[in-house]
Amino acid sequence: MRKWLPLIAISLGTFMLLVDVTIVNVALPDIAADLRTGLGDLQWVIDIYALALAALMLGVGSAADRFGRKKIYLIGMVVFALASLGCALADSSGALITARAIQGIGGAAMFATTIALINTAYAGKDRGIAFGVWGAINGFAAAAGPIVGGLLTEQFGWPSIFVVNIPVSVIAFVVAIRVIRESSDPAAKIDPVGVVTFTLAAFALTYGLIRAGEDGWTASTALIAFAVAAVSLVAFVAAERMRAYPMLDLALFKRPAFTGLMVAALAVNLAAFSAMAFASLWFQSVLGLGPIAAGGVFLPLSLVSLVCSILAGRVLHDRVAPGLVIGVGLLLIGVGSALQAMISSDSSWTVLIPGLVVTGVGVGVVMPTLSSAALAAAPRERGGMAGGTVNTFRQLGLVLGIAILGGVFARRVESVVGDRLPDAHKVADMLTGGQARAVTGSAPAEQRAAVDEIVHAAFASGLRWSYLLCAAAALIGGVLTILLTRSRKPATTPEPVGAAA
Repeated sequence: MRKWLPLIAISLGTFMLLVDVTIVNVALPDIAADLRTGLGDLQWVIDIYALALAALMLGVGSAADRFGRKKIYLIGMVVFALASLGCALADSSGALITARAIQGIGGAAMFATTIALINTAYAGKDRGIAFGVWGAINGFAAAAGPIVGGLLTEQFGWPSIFVVNIPVSVIAFVVAIRVIRESSDPAAKIDPVGVVTFTLAAFALTYGLIRAGEDGWTASTALIAFAVAAVSLVAFVAAERMRAYPMLDLALFKRPAFTGLMVAALAVNLAAFSAMAFASLWFQSVLGLGPIAAGGVFLPLSLVSLVCSILAGRVLHDRVAPGLVIGVGLLLIGVGSALQAMISSDSSWTVLIPGLVVTGVGVGVVMPTLSSAALAAAPRERGGMAGGTVNTFRQLGLVLGIAILGGVFARRVESVVGDRLPDAHKVADMLTGGQARAVTGSAPAEQRAAVDEIVHAAFASGLRWSYLLCAAAALIGGVLTILLTRSRKPATTPEPVGAAA
């Protein structure tokens, strides 16, 4: 049992930081009401955390290689815990978004080191088991976030979803400091130019997508943000090509299998989890579910993904080509998203259950395989970079998915409201900000039934298009993954990357 203590410590931290990606979904209506904010700020509450994870993971991973992976992991945990307290105490949307960004920095420091710490702690068959458990926790954590968030929000209020991180962090810190071995690579190089340009490109692209969703694709703010993103991305590529020790070795993308796995990493979080926030608004503000009930709707996804992760690790490992496993998993997520798109104006929450079950199967198949397959698809000396890149692309998928779907969702809601209600833009802002009951309640008594029908139709349209886009992303990602990785043989677990100190 003692040999698994490092895995327990790493998994506890990983579960906590990944739960926080989606734990806020069910709390969004309460956050919007308490802080008096709308959809744009709500998107940032989710996106800024995942964006920090995605943008900083590779850079922090290089720093961890240089100065010590255990040390950076523990520092990240302290930052994460303190920022969680800041989130709980936030009295405005700006303060909450800022605290979430700092929380994401701490999470990036933790997440960037997990693969290397597992690589150092285990070898051979034990490493395969460790990666299987870690992959299962990856999938289960994101799916479990809304359930945990619902329980805490309804019983103790939305700040409790952040307060709970503090005791968990203390426990994880104490265990980690005792059982995790330090490891480092003194020859590792830090790439500050790569970190800055990549972060700026990711932030500007996300900002542009959110502004385009609110103000239109020709709005000056959106166009300027897209231009900054393009220039920053070009600068990032140029900088990485010129460096002897880049943060991201672009030559990895010359390997079709590696490129296919990054497509899969981008697609899985986008397709499986991006629409959760908007579904949560529908559950609570339109259907009248409480946070616990709203979180419970996602229970099939959580449980099925956990069971399938365990089974996939035991049954499919070393028997089926990993690219095929991941591609089929994405195709299942696409089918699940398409089933959820069958929502109509008179649907109840039960309409989503079949799709959530199928999506859970897909998530459970993809997650345990993705990281180990990425490591196997890269040269041994680039194993740590490959692991960090797959995690970066996963979080980028969620960031871009929420930004894109938020715009689509808002536009569809406003389109349905259209001329049927006065001041359609203001009404749409209220609806997407979780104030559906306020819209219905403010209508004259004799018109409330008609207004309620419009509200239901608007949300159904927004969700339908959101799920259709998720389905398209998963299906395209699945096909590309299978095609690009078809020459790959079943992955073998890679050797440790970096020497133990």
